[in-house]
Amino acid sequence: MRPVRWRHRAREAGARSRRRLREGAWPVLQQTAAATIAWFIAKSFGPHTDPFFAPISAVVALNTARGQRGVNAVQLLVGVLLGIGVGELTLLALGGGYGTLALAVFGSIVLARAATDSALVVAQSAASAILTVTSAGGQAGPFRMVDALVGAGVALVFTQLLFTPEPLALLRRAESAALEGMADGLDLTVRALREDDDGLREEALDELRGQRDRLAELGRMSAASISVPRYSLVWRSRHAVTVLERENADWLDLLCGSCVLVARTALAAGRGQRRVLVPAVLDLAVIVRHVADDPGDHARRRRAAERAVVLAERAGDEELQSVAAGRDAATALRLAAIDLLVFAGVDAAEARKAVRGGAGRYDVPAPPRAIGPGHLLRRLRRGR
Repeated sequence: MRPVRWRHRAREAGARSRRRLREGAWPVLQQTAAATIAWFIAKSFGPHTDPFFAPISAVVALNTARGQRGVNAVQLLVGVLLGIGVGELTLLALGGGYGTLALAVFGSIVLARAATDSALVVAQSAASAILTVTSAGGQAGPFRMVDALVGAGVALVFTQLLFTPEPLALLRRAESAALEGMADGLDLTVRALREDDDGLREEALDELRGQRDRLAELGRMSAASISVPRYSLVWRSRHAVTVLERENADWLDLLCGSCVLVARTALAAGRGQRRVLVPAVLDLAVIVRHVADDPGDHARRRRAAERAVVLAERAGDEELQSVAAGRDAATALRLAAIDLLVFAGVDAAEARKAVRGGAGRYDVPAPPRAIGPGHLLRRLRRGR
């Protein structure tokens, strides 16, 4: 592999690391604050002076993606209570020792698996049983259960009251990440076509294949955007708008498939045909990138819809139709145009008519907007 490509990959890896640190800064601060508060509460008001279960429970409960932390806190609480309960009963019956530890771990895992198929519940049940037996000095006591309740309670306050994520904002971020990944893959495809570089060709296909992870994250955030309003006191009124946006976001799976098809068709073309495909693939990349910058902006969606229709018309150009690969790519481009229109909010039947050159009338409705903290405070003051 050429040194230039190694440097390019090193820069990408560094950019990803910086992005992870930037995106993780706020959750890390929340975990730190929750652990400290849980420790303070349990130490100040609990039955003993070494409440290590409280901060551990708080940190683990918050250690998952935003939008899933409330469920995570409940699962952690179930696992911890099972583990502590089994550990305490085993201590009462047998006292300390290796046999006690083995029996407590076995019993906690069996009960957790019988209760749920959640790996978190099973892991926390076993870990809590181990901590209970190894830290007890052979003495049973109820205080560890109190510590776990304090830690999980603090985590629930953080997730369900103080720092509940705005559900539509969760979905928008996942949409933006998925669209950016598609645009990156298409940009690499354009470079590979222009430079006639087999190495870039493989990189482009790898980038588009990597979309599976982003689409999986989009699926998780899509589900979270529905569950957060259902269980949150703050965002209960946002359920209807997130359901509506979720229907549009589901089309990104199809759009990704269309983009992959465009790229594969173009990259599989003969050397003499590839340059003919560059303008159309570039146009698709520009449209996708434009929407990715702000998927919830009405003007961007309307512009993307207009350009998608133009792209579909361009698929019928004589130059593109003059080569076999161009005709195949034209079909994929029309599919991508339909998917872009539907994601923008256009009715699927109207989108197909517009792309096929029918009446061409379609409506791009204004998408719901995510609510920022300031707007939320104003709504709360008005009692809405």
